[in-house]
Amino acid sequence: MSLFGKGPDGEDVHRYTLSSDAGISVDIIDYGASIAALRVPDRTGAARNVVLGFSDMAGYLSDHPKLGASIGRYADRIGGARFTLDGVEYRLAANEGENTLHGGKRGFDGHTWRAIEQDASHLVLEHLSPDGDQGFPGTLTARVTYALSGRELSVEYGASTDKATVVNLTNHTYFNLSGEGSGDVLDHELVLFADGYIPVRSDLMPAGGVEQVSGTPFDFRAATAIGARIRQGDPQLLHGLGYDHYFVLNKPAGAAANQPVHAARLRSPKTGIVLDLHTTEPGLQLFTGNVLMGNLVGPSGHAYRQADGVCLETQQYPDSPNQPTFPPTVLRPGAIFRNRTIFQFGAD
Repeated sequence: MSLFGKGPDGEDVHRYTLSSDAGISVDIIDYGASIAALRVPDRTGAARNVVLGFSDMAGYLSDHPKLGASIGRYADRIGGARFTLDGVEYRLAANEGENTLHGGKRGFDGHTWRAIEQDASHLVLEHLSPDGDQGFPGTLTARVTYALSGRELSVEYGASTDKATVVNLTNHTYFNLSGEGSGDVLDHELVLFADGYIPVRSDLMPAGGVEQVSGTPFDFRAATAIGARIRQGDPQLLHGLGYDHYFVLNKPAGAAANQPVHAARLRSPKTGIVLDLHTTEPGLQLFTGNVLMGNLVGPSGHAYRQADGVCLETQQYPDSPNQPTFPPTVLRPGAIFRNRTIFQFGAD
């Protein structure tokens, strides 16, 4: 552990480094419980930082699109910045037009979490969100456990509440398997084990139910370069300025609810680095860094531009509190919210 800087309330922010015998190491800062760097051997054995981030707190305190952060209390969007639970309407902080995105104006990414466990291979951080935070009901205690073993980085979120509320937690890391600051990821080959996705309106809210990816630019069931169809004139790609869509993962018959399924595979042809992603969540948001506009500079000294990183945000369905056909995301007192995502790295 080392001092990284000062947070928005003058508190100390620390950096923690986890390492494995496979030559992988990850830097995590307690501000936003964020992954700040992740070094992975490429096909030659050289370690490359494969995530976007900043070298100091000035970057994390800037207006940035949540690089590497833990997202809550509700990842993705809630329409109209409101929802009704048990007959009570809750009005939330709107921070994307009339909607709430990633928890509101100051989500979990804007707070310094408290470290409660740490050793060379794992770190547990905790955040207490008070009743009424950004309009959400209930005092919520959230935890994230980062664990690194061999070639696997496990990220597990847990939460409990003293009042019925809605919860959707995820990690918002931007991956570039060619190396941070190396340019765009449009040549990265992506596989998504998903037959369906959720189309969106122009405000990126769900346009309806789940539709099949077959015959659309959203069909990544076979390895396809991210950039192969991203500039097609499909209305969905125009709405998102690229990919900013939720994919419903295929669940093997008989699989337990808490059993991680193979969700995605990402590969850089330049470095040979491969990422296999497994998760207990029902889907993931594919986001191609469409809001990176060249005004943020990473530790390599290079400015980040559109598609310089790709997010694979494992999470619950978007706007579930307002979508009766989507799986519920209600958490009640006495119950525990829990999800787990495993990032497995290799090289070929």
